[in-house]
Amino acid sequence: MTDSSLPRVPVVAGLGYIERVRQLPASFEATLVAEPDNRYFRHAIAVVVNGAKVGYIAPEISVDVFETVKASTSPITARGRRALPPDHATSGVELLLDLSDVPALSGS
Repeated sequence: MTDSSLPRVPVVAGLGYIERVRQLPASFEATLVAEPDNRYFRHAIAVVVNGAKVGYIAPEISVDVFETVKASTSPITARGRRALPPDHATSGVELLLDLSDVPALSGS
């Protein structure tokens, strides 16, 4: 993963999470939770805001940081924000995370 991708990590949120996503403020803090037993993707990292799952880190990113999140002894949090309308219109992504300030993931 390149450092240039860290400020714009997409959150994949299916229809099951859409109401939670719509209730989020423009910016928020999210906790990353590894789900090693996820039956759909073995490198799944859930994005949790205020105790509720709102989606997952995109697979192309989570595969690179999964082991770090899984091995962490304390919760890993990241800043999140709503995507801009052009982001949503072209990709369907509604939420983005900024992992550049997370030392465990950015190598800082």
